[in-house]
Amino acid sequence: MVEYGKFRIEKFNGTDFAWWRMQIKALLGECDLDVVLEEKPAGMDKAAEAIWNSKDKKARGKITLALTRSVAFNIMKETTARGMLTALPNMYEKPSASNRVFLMRELFNMRMNKGSSVADHIKEANSILSSLATVGMKLDDDTQVVVLLSSLPDSWSGFVTTVTKTAGTGNLKFDRVRDSVLGEDVRRRNTSGGSTSGMFSVSRRRGNNRSSGSRGKSLFKVGKNVRC
Repeated sequence: MVEYGKFRIEKFNGTDFAWWRMQIKALLGECDLDVVLEEKPAGMDKAAEAIWNSKDKKARGKITLALTRSVAFNIMKETTARGMLTALPNMYEKPSASNRVFLMRELFNMRMNKGSSVADHIKEANSILSSLATVGMKLDDDTQVVVLLSSLPDSWSGFVTTVTKTAGTGNLKFDRVRDSVLGEDVRRRNTSGGSTSGMFSVSRRRGNNRSSGSRGKSLFKVGKNVRC
């Protein structure tokens, strides 16, 4: 995440380019720098050209700072902001084999750690699925659901079993299962008395903490946060 005053932009790391491009264009517009994304006018006088070059330099700086290191090095030879935003979609939006492999690896390696935000996890899954559709790999509902359910932690195994038995083979709908996961998260938080989506069975753990000393303390640990 990179901050510009009150604006925050998620650094582009190779996934969900469409969303990142929307953010960076909005930022450049707010800073009155989006003009340099157009073709540079011919026949500019020295004063106008100096203003253009100054804006272009500032725009290139903001674009660079909104990229992760591995992505930024791919466009280090570009000398204009327009060139940078032209090169990036050529690499990350076209349905090349390398893009597909990268995104599929991200999708199948996706895991939600116990104690992390369910909403953020689903947001990450949606982002990867959207990027795959952009490069010509729209997965069917069954596959999307299987990937989402298999990425949930072991504490959700009972829920996963119930969902798959109820739906049956070939009848899994991603939107419906996604809503069920979010609903189950709310139910668990309400049951446990937790105030955030990253807390599970807090009431029970607190009870154990009172009665079992150091063992209760270890049970109360929720786990590490995962990246957004």
